[in-house]
Amino acid sequence: MTARAHDAVVIGAGPNGLVAANHLADAGWSVLVLEAQDDVGGAVRSARDVHPEFVHDTFSAFYPLAHASATIRSFDLEEHGLTWRHAPAVLGHPTPDGSWAMLHRDREVTAGLFDRAHAGDGEAWLAMCSQWDRIGDQMIGALLSPFPPVRHGLGALTKLRSVGGLDFVKMMLTPASDLGASRFGGVGPRLVIAGNAGHADIPLNAPGSGLMGVLMSMLGQTVGFPVPEGGAGELTQSLRRRFESLGGEVRCSAEVTRIEVADRRATAVRTRDGERFAAHRAVIADVVAPHLYGGLVAWEDLPARTASGMRSFELDPSTIKVDWALDGPVPWASPPPYDPGTFHVADSVEQMTEALGQLSARTIPAAPFLLAGQMTTTDPTRSPGGTESMWAYTHVPQESVADAGGEIRGVWDRDDCERFADRMQARIERLAPGFGSRVLTRRVLGPRELEQRDSNLIGGAINGGTSQLHQELVFRPVPGLGRAETPIRGLYLGSASAHPGGGVHGGPGMNAARAALTHSRIRRGTFGLFR
Repeated sequence: MTARAHDAVVIGAGPNGLVAANHLADAGWSVLVLEAQDDVGGAVRSARDVHPEFVHDTFSAFYPLAHASATIRSFDLEEHGLTWRHAPAVLGHPTPDGSWAMLHRDREVTAGLFDRAHAGDGEAWLAMCSQWDRIGDQMIGALLSPFPPVRHGLGALTKLRSVGGLDFVKMMLTPASDLGASRFGGVGPRLVIAGNAGHADIPLNAPGSGLMGVLMSMLGQTVGFPVPEGGAGELTQSLRRRFESLGGEVRCSAEVTRIEVADRRATAVRTRDGERFAAHRAVIADVVAPHLYGGLVAWEDLPARTASGMRSFELDPSTIKVDWALDGPVPWASPPPYDPGTFHVADSVEQMTEALGQLSARTIPAAPFLLAGQMTTTDPTRSPGGTESMWAYTHVPQESVADAGGEIRGVWDRDDCERFADRMQARIERLAPGFGSRVLTRRVLGPRELEQRDSNLIGGAINGGTSQLHQELVFRPVPGLGRAETPIRGLYLGSASAHPGGGVHGGPGMNAARAALTHSRIRRGTFGLFR
């Protein structure tokens, strides 16, 4: 059965797919979005499935990159129902001695807290913020643009001398485990930078981790770590509402199983129920690379170099996520000076480095580094007054060879997941005695459950592929141009598997849409020469 044709068909209604669809609709294209799940959102969704009175984000939760992204901002999603909420403090890192490393949205407050713990650190922190003020926008623009980032790259180069020249470049290349110690005397800034670097899967003693740590820390100082009021899903729902207001069409429960290719050009897609949708100009795939190459597109339709490149494609680590509905606030042994929306759990930078090093060695960490969120603290609509909607996640190897704690098998069945969730919860209990007694309900999502809820999260990998340098820029997802184009004309990869990678910023989706528009103009112009 063949349905009417569209200018473009977008496969997947995650944030990148919806960003691409909106941009193409803005250009006047007729666009159809096909989503396998029963609602839009991909890994940006929320529900009341942990406890009926609590909203929990199923996957991601805080969105500094979305708030900083020129792409997301250009859509004016506030006009389509999106409201951003902020916690009193951006980030907190409690330590066993009762102190807190805090990142407050007001940099003067952050600096004051750092200086109180170690004289001079406040001034050093403000100096880093000042550097970022001068070059940060250009760096973010360069990171999110197609490679090579000509306009923003040149913009960053013009600012480089004002931020210290090669000394700034050296700082960005310094591993996160060393960067904090080279600029600060106290532990607070080191914990903040290293913990923020831990949001990616780059080892803290490897190049690239320092850049991630500074980027996330400075985003915390400039835009905070905001959340959508009412749940993460409100971000993608607002993208859907905007798209549909432009005449776009979204079909859910419509799993695409094949992309038709004729003469090395994508011409249509087919769904599991047998429908065929023709695409006159473009197919944009918001799907993880292993599902596209050799999956939706048959190997025989692809050049041998793509098959060769995909053999070395590396997923990022698996994820274990725990959601709690608490009948009261987290009972911190030592309350923070400001209530943070996000908090990190690690005894020290050294322990954090050890845990992430074990992960790289395919060993399940004995003392996992936790990223966690107090969602009602950030957005009071998430649960009844006086309670807390909370989550924490950590990474484990895709394939484990050992458990440093000696009890987890690494098969991630229900027993493994619950045991490991107990290990995670015990980490919080040490810092907040009585935490377990406040748990009304607990849900554990292991690698299998995450993939069941979003097939792009293969084995619980949430980043579309490792963020380490050997699979970034021109190497993402396979060695090539580092762009959205694929070996199939008219087919564009618009997922986190494409440059610039993971994070909710819309970069891959926007890059794919822009590439489709550019190639369509070139194609029509070329044909026009021979009319």
